[in-house]
Amino acid sequence: MLVLATSIAPSDTATSTLLTDVTGPQIQLGRTPLDRHPDVEYATPTGPDGQPLPLRLDLLVPRTEDRTEGRAPLVVYVTGGGFILADKTNGLKLRSYLAESGYAVASIEYRTVLNGATYADGVADVKAAVRYLRAHAEQYRIDADRVGLWGESAGGYVVSMVGVTNGLAEFEVGAHLDQSSAVQAVVDKFGPSDLARIGDDFDAAARDFTTQPDNAHARYAGVAAGGSVLTDPAAVARANPITYVSRDAPPFLILHGNADTIISPSQTLLLHTALRAAGASSTRYVLDGANHGDLAFLGDPDAGLPWSTEEVMDRIVEFLESRLAARVSSS
Repeated sequence: MLVLATSIAPSDTATSTLLTDVTGPQIQLGRTPLDRHPDVEYATPTGPDGQPLPLRLDLLVPRTEDRTEGRAPLVVYVTGGGFILADKTNGLKLRSYLAESGYAVASIEYRTVLNGATYADGVADVKAAVRYLRAHAEQYRIDADRVGLWGESAGGYVVSMVGVTNGLAEFEVGAHLDQSSAVQAVVDKFGPSDLARIGDDFDAAARDFTTQPDNAHARYAGVAAGGSVLTDPAAVARANPITYVSRDAPPFLILHGNADTIISPSQTLLLHTALRAAGASSTRYVLDGANHGDLAFLGDPDAGLPWSTEEVMDRIVEFLESRLAARVSSS
């Protein structure tokens, strides 16, 4: 059972921008027709039972008047799910809005603890998806030179790990190894960084929940059975994106709500501070009063509304535009 925080320490916004009004107009769809490519198998790693485990993605591509021109920059979307689930159908409205803004948007399945996976497998899966889509760029009208990542919650953690490990051979596993998995931009929405400190900002009960032995955080960090994120600091360090940060990291856009009851807001601040200290580019927004994205599964259908406003989504679009320069004309 998930234990939500009942109290949250105030957020440090000294190096971030506080968005105090996130109750404005909601995003609207229908500006640009989209081509849809569902259930594309992009990788087939071996599952815990020794059998092939097909991984699939859903791809949205803006339709242009001339199908031979106007290749779209690619954004790979990585959903959350507490390192337990990875439902590629999540976030369809947000993904469609980005696609209608001129991007090919691929939402992927990736391995979780239910597949016996650790962070290294999840990172390898995202990199495999990038390589697959680069290898099939002509087929899907993708500009292989302009690729970004966008993740939420556990997905935010995974895309951060992928971004800061650009070029590290140890995470390159599977097919299409002749293609690069390097990305040019990363959007991290309320993802953890130090898996031993997810509850730092919370009351004692919620903090203790995040450090229980054999929980999903510990298993995804690669901690041995029976251990917790507090008993194996070396494993947790290997699973921390901050360990891999350098000035060569791609530009990051980081967003977090200061009323997040699942991931401490200071988690993204740790990563933001490390990126800036290394000389990399990082911009962080704190949404005043916002919780942990779409919490309809917990009976709170309104929690996701701040995250689907034009105010917030257009900041994501503008960041990607500045790094990937999308251009598309509607038919």
